[in-house]
Formats: sequence, structure tokens, C-alpha cells
Amino acid sequence: MQPIQIPAEWSDNGLLTFEEFCALIRTPQRTVRDWRRRGVGPRWARFDGGGRLYITVAEARRFLRTAKPTATVRPAEERPHG
Repeated sequence: MQPIQIPAEWSDNGLLTFEEFCALIRTPQRTVRDWRRRGVGPRWARFDGGGRLYITVAEARRFLRTAKPTATVRPAEERPHG
């Protein structure tokens, strides 16, 4: 599996929508909503009281840099046999 990376040419001041961020990190929207509800994950912003959530590219990079993988895949020879 390829590591999640944000293209180097994206400006840190660029904005991503909630949906774009979820697609970028390959995580279901439901999971990211749960993170937000629990106060974990990246920091979000709304503009002019609008309903849409945004994240800056800089915040997405910060989040990816500090996020710890929740699962690891072991090579087949290390997996327990059933």
C-alpha cells in the first residue's frame, strides 16, 4: 500500500473540503466525523458561518506527520496459522 502523501506543489495555504480530505487519507467520512466529535484529528474551519468544513493543506500535512498508523500488516510468514 502506498503511503499517504500530499503533493509537494500544493500550497500550505490551500484549502481542502472535508470530503476531499477524507478521500486523500482514504478514510471513511464517518470515521473522520467521529474524530471531530471526540476532539481528535485535524483542526477544521468554517467560513462566514457556512456549513462546509475546510482544512488547510498545512494542517493536513501536520496531521499526517503526527498520525500513528492504527494497523500494521505482517508478512504472511509471520501471521499465525489457523
